[in-house]
Formats: sequence, C-alpha cells, structure tokens
Amino acid sequence: MVEVAVGAYARAGTAARRAAALIAVLRPEHPAERVDPALVLRTLRDHHEPEPIVLTDADVAGLRSVAAALRAVLGAPDAPRAAEQLNVILVGAPGSPRLSYEPAAGWRMDPGAGDPGAGAPVGRSPWVEWFATGSALAFARLMVDRQVKPGGLCAAAGCGTPFADLGRGDPRRYCSPRCATRERVAAHRRRQAADAR
Repeated sequence: MVEVAVGAYARAGTAARRAAALIAVLRPEHPAERVDPALVLRTLRDHHEPEPIVLTDADVAGLRSVAAALRAVLGAPDAPRAAEQLNVILVGAPGSPRLSYEPAAGWRMDPGAGDPGAGAPVGRSPWVEWFATGSALAFARLMVDRQVKPGGLCAAAGCGTPFADLGRGDPRRYCSPRCATRERVAAHRRRQAADAR
C-alpha cells in the first residue's frame, strides 16, 4: 500500500514538473509572442515523452491555451482557488475526478464526479487533451497528498517562472536556488544600505 502511494506521488511529481516546464516554454502570459514549436518539442523530449512527437501549429496553440489555465492554478493565491481552477480544467474529461474539501479530512479527489456523458471538447487534439488532463490530475494528486497548492510562480523580481512544489516542508517561493539566492542578496544589500543612512 505504501509503495503504491509513493509510486503515485512520484508519477504525479514527474508530470507536474513536466507541466511547469511546458507552461514556462509556452509563455501564456505573453500571448502576442510567438512560441517556437522546437522549444516545445525539446521540452517534451527532455521529459522523456516517447517518439515520434509530431506537433502542428494548432497543437501548439491548443497547448498554449491549456498552459494559461494551468498557470492560473499555480498563480492562485491559495489552495481553494487552485482547486477551483483545477476543477474547471477537469470538467471536459468523462467521469473525471473533482477536488473537494472536507474540514475533517482536507482536500480529496472524488472519482467520477463529472458528467459521464461528457467528452473532450470538440476539436481538441490528443496532445492538448493529454496536457490538460494529465497535468491537472498530477496537480490534483499533489494537492491531495500535501494539502497545499501544487506549485507556484517564482516570487523573484522579474522572474515569474512556474514551478511544481514537491517538497514536504514550507511551500516554495522561488523557481530555483539561483532566484532565491539573488533575492536574499538583494534584501541583504537593501538592509545594508538602509543601515548606512
């Protein structure tokens, strides 16, 4: 039983890291910028997606739309709002689980809460459906296991890179040790400058 839980958590973590990397490459927060499909392909390959990987321009546009919804999950101010966003993404999958909150038990997934007759939205490619459903389920699994948001957007000035938070301690604020160090150094320098006055 413990091995199954650890395995499910590890798979969710892998999918969540891949989702954060794809969100970063798809840059939904900059809709006027063109996304280079080669970067999306490289990200998929870096995360060990099996070949052949063939993406059309329509696939990239659809992935970018999903990335915007997933970025809203990571940018949510708290777990309840992140769960709301995840449930919106999961609506399209037939019989998909939904996140619900019970004060005595915390966050949990209720299986098959969706409309069993609902299918994928018309016209969505397999890549788009895979990215939406797989990423939302991974984020939901992390929320259920950890009872906090599944990740965030880097708090470093000028960064905002999405990240999956797989740690068991306090929630992360930065996408990397580099951003965390840069912010600590900047805060230290501000304090030194203030003390010198």
